[in-house]
Amino acid sequence: MELWRLKELNVNTYSTRPKYVQHDWYIVDAQGETLGRLATKIAAVLKGKHKVIYSPSVDTGDYVVVINAGKIAVTGRKLDDKKYYRHTGYPGGLKEVTLRDQLAKHPERVLLAAVKGMLPHNRLGRKMFKKLKVYAGTEHPHAAHKPKQLEL
Repeated sequence: MELWRLKELNVNTYSTRPKYVQHDWYIVDAQGETLGRLATKIAAVLKGKHKVIYSPSVDTGDYVVVINAGKIAVTGRKLDDKKYYRHTGYPGGLKEVTLRDQLAKHPERVLLAAVKGMLPHNRLGRKMFKKLKVYAGTEHPHAAHKPKQLEL
């Protein structure tokens, strides 16, 4: 429902409903961008905080396609100091990978982990996270959606 119609209906409080939310597509070039600053802006778009109809309990966010994730920048000594942990499920199976190695092998996982930590940790957050598409190179299969360039 349009916001201007609410005045005609004498509705004082507007409550966002999922069926009226339109999800747009945006594309972001991550080349030369700082990891954390880029992740916060992407998380805000996934949540929908850039829209007038934002509501924390409704998925009002948009789809985000990130290209050139392998050319993302970090500051300081994070390439060697920052570590990513995972567990195999077996006793003594804790694995640790530095940011430098992770960027070399799976550069998209770095940005995915950063954005995932900034989203809500519930069903709604998982739904928002599925709208993030990250690619290490410049090619992506989402050209049919005609994504708009996201200004950072």
